[in-house]
Amino acid sequence: MKKYVADWIVTENKRINHDHFLLKVALNESLPEMMPGQFVQIKIADSPNTFLRRPISIHYADPLNNEIGLLIQLVGAGTRKLAELRKNSRLNLVFPLGNGFSLPDKSPSIKRFLLIGGGAGVAPLYFLGSALLRLGHTPVFLIGAKTAEDLLLIEEYEQLGAVHLTTEDGKVGEKGFVTNHSLLKTNSFDGIYTCGPLPMMQAVAAYAKSFNYPCEVSLENRMACGIGACLCCVENTVSGNRCICTEGPVMNIEQLTWQI
Repeated sequence: MKKYVADWIVTENKRINHDHFLLKVALNESLPEMMPGQFVQIKIADSPNTFLRRPISIHYADPLNNEIGLLIQLVGAGTRKLAELRKNSRLNLVFPLGNGFSLPDKSPSIKRFLLIGGGAGVAPLYFLGSALLRLGHTPVFLIGAKTAEDLLLIEEYEQLGAVHLTTEDGKVGEKGFVTNHSLLKTNSFDGIYTCGPLPMMQAVAAYAKSFNYPCEVSLENRMACGIGACLCCVENTVSGNRCICTEGPVMNIEQLTWQI
């Protein structure tokens, strides 16, 4: 898939909670094809301490308005700089990068897929759920967070399908981790997609393996270049070391060497 470098215009910068914000940016031309699970690399302008671009998952793509959304967590100087951007600011992106989730064919046979996210890992699952719905399939979301305040944009996900929640304090949804949710004990699925903290994804992969569910994970290895040159995001796979920025971030669990 062809890669592009272009300046985008900020259309909205919306604070979600204490450490997350949704950055909406538009292109002055038609969007190229983008797949759920792909990401962009953002240049942090006027910031001498952040010379490396920041990799951010594509939360949604809106071809009618030539707009994409980027759900971003505040973690350092680069993301704090992005959080300060105002409407009509310019933002330079390299896009779209990486391999996305595998999508089923559109068919009369409706399939049911479980999309499991933790924390900011929910970001690519909205784009994925939208794509599955357009193909005539049923996305079911299972989302976990530490507290109710850490749950992100749940109303958006509810517009796409059923949403099941867990929080570690139990104030919203079931108490505990997503992998302990009762949904996993009482339902069957045609496949599972997941993104979030590594221990969560490994537990989801083990669950999927035990039921022979096809499962893809979106890895969050630290990336610098986004084009496979720096080798800092390498993951050990059954066929050797692979750069996650070019051969991921989405991988089938059968490709990974996790003990599952």
